[in-house]
Amino acid sequence: MKIATFNINGIKARVEALSDWLGEFQPDVALLQEIKSVDEGFPRAQFEDMGYRVETHGQKGFNGVAILSRLPLEDVTRGLPGDEADEQARWIEATVMGETTAVRVAGLYLPNGNPAPGPKYDYKLAWMARMEAHARTLLAQEMPLVVAGDYNVIPQDEDAAKPEVWRADALALPQSRAAYRRILNLGFTEAIRARTQAHGLYSFWDYQAGAWERNNGIRIDHLLLSPQAADLLADAGIDKPVRGRDKPSDHVPVWIDLAA
Repeated sequence: MKIATFNINGIKARVEALSDWLGEFQPDVALLQEIKSVDEGFPRAQFEDMGYRVETHGQKGFNGVAILSRLPLEDVTRGLPGDEADEQARWIEATVMGETTAVRVAGLYLPNGNPAPGPKYDYKLAWMARMEAHARTLLAQEMPLVVAGDYNVIPQDEDAAKPEVWRADALALPQSRAAYRRILNLGFTEAIRARTQAHGLYSFWDYQAGAWERNNGIRIDHLLLSPQAADLLADAGIDKPVRGRDKPSDHVPVWIDLAA
């Protein structure tokens, strides 16, 4: 079961680029972030014609998450529990029925948090606390679980080409990294780091200042696996060449292959 996470930075701008990538890479499940579209405006027919079931949790103009799956989906839920007043579309879950195993997947678009300090950073940390609480609930079910998406967290200095530039940024502040570690330490395995400890692995390059050409990137898109999912991990990687194509997102897909 190939599962990929991809912040596409606007489905309307990236519909052809996403279709091309799906056709080439053939993921069974694609978790999308920043679709920047209401549910009714998502071009679902384009992807349904490719054999994907489409589930969205959209929002006008910004945020928005989606699941595209070639495998049957059950029990689709939308929104991160813990704050009924939170209207931002940043979380979607479903159970993917694999050939041999059912896998619960959660796609997330974690708040950026800048400028920090400030209300946006407070929201980020509160959102991460809610995520930690919900992750505990999901882990207690003891089924294969993949929590994947744009975490907007640079876990360690080696996950940035120029870590010194990010010292005061919400993506790398000590409180952000500590909140991420608390989630990870619930018992998750971070897929890419389970495969390699190499430096220079990035999933985001800014559009400005020649960041892509200089490989001035950061790694902020992660797939966290429950113990049951980690036991099924066959491979993981980052589809870096996608960033060099026409009209690219500033993120690239990060993927896993599970024996499911």
